[in-house]
Order: sequence, then C-alpha cells, then structure tokens
Amino acid sequence: MAGYEGAFARYYDSLTADVDYRGRGRYLKELVEKHGGRLRLVLDLACGTGSLALELARQGAEVIAVDGSQEMLAQAMSKSAGVTPPVLYLCQGMEELDLYGTVDTTLCVLDSLNHLPGKDAIREVFRRVHLFTEPGGLFLFDMNTPEKHRSRLDGSTFVRETEEVCCIWQNTLEPEGEDNGITIDLDFFVWEGEDRYRRYSESFREVAFPQGEIAALLEETGFRLLEVQGDYTGAPPVPGEERILYIARRISQNG
Repeated sequence: MAGYEGAFARYYDSLTADVDYRGRGRYLKELVEKHGGRLRLVLDLACGTGSLALELARQGAEVIAVDGSQEMLAQAMSKSAGVTPPVLYLCQGMEELDLYGTVDTTLCVLDSLNHLPGKDAIREVFRRVHLFTEPGGLFLFDMNTPEKHRSRLDGSTFVRETEEVCCIWQNTLEPEGEDNGITIDLDFFVWEGEDRYRRYSESFREVAFPQGEIAALLEETGFRLLEVQGDYTGAPPVPGEERILYIARRISQNG
C-alpha cells in the first residue's frame, strides 16, 4: 500500500479493525484451491501493515509481503514477529516489483491497485506480476469500481473514531478525465490529554476503470481472466457493484 506514511500508517490497524482478515484469508485460500492453484509460496502485494500476510503464514504459506511504505512495513514486522514460517518483507513500490524468483500465487487486496496513478501504472504492475508468478499460477486482486467513485464516494465525508484517534475522510471526484479519479483528504485528530488534540493531514488519489478495461489489461500482459465476483460474494458482479474481485491465471507464450 504505497504512499501511506505518518499518521495513516500508525493508526491504520485501529481504523480498519472491522476487516475480517482471518475470514478473508480463508476465502482466498478456498478460491485459489477452486481454480487449481497453490498457496505454498505467496506474494502479498501492497501488504500494508501485514494483517493478511500474517493470516496466510498462520495457514502454513511461505509469504513474501511487499509494500512501498517503510512505516507500514514496520508495523507489519512488529505484528508478525515469531510467526512460523516467517514472513519476508520487502520495501518496493508495486511498479518496481523485483523478486528473486517466482511465486505460486499473487494477492493484491483492499483496493491497492486503485492507488496507482493510472492505467499505464496498472499495466506495468500486471506485467511485473506476470514476470514473477509461475506459469499457471494465479493472480487475485480486488478494485473499487467507477460506480463507487461516482455514486458513493463523490462529495461524501466519513468519520471514524477509536480510543486512539478520530479520522475525518473527505472525498472529491475529479470533474474531468477517463480514470474516474477521486481525491481523498484525511484529517487525524490524536488525543494528547488535557482537552488537547494534535492534527495530522494526509491526501492521496484513487483511480477506477470499468471491468472490461481491467480485463483487457490482464489479457495484454499475459493473463487469462478466470472469474470475476462482486465484493467477495461468490457471485458475479451486479449493476452498480462497488468492488470487484478478479481471478486470473498467468499463461505462457504457448497458452
């Protein structure tokens, strides 16, 4: 999850405590097995604070966890200390992915690909994942849809409060462009005692593309799209779907 530093990395886990990483890990394992894949050596791309990587390791997988944020990785390494098999963490941007060999399966979840700057960057990530995934290996990822950017996020404000921090999340859809870009502004208010809060601000941008364009990029970079699902529902996406899960297989030049 490249680019998340400072307050966001520090409070990411408390702000996403409602995400069922254990259930998500089991679901992805079953989906990989359904398509004849393996979770022996797995790449968790844009791993963030490593919650999914930790669950995969607990299931017995050897995990390479990659993220572009040193602060996110610091959180991840602290959480997974002592887990067997140990997780290998690498600080790399998705577009600069460079492994020592190939993996059986690559996972990239929680909309991480939406945080790339555009279609060319997504294409480059797909190309690199193809390079470092075994022929016949699987690539599973989810992405927010243009419908979510336009209908749910545009102009909306979300507030999340924990014992540690209050986060105000504001979203603004960019008026022009074919990538359905949305700017996300985060304000963190951290309690310091004696009726005093310290404010931290961060901003980032997301892009979103129709399902057909993502499918075309996969085919262009050497993958065969096996299945698409609505948001981890096990069913095909419905009109207005806000997040789509893609399951693809890396093919060789001979198909």
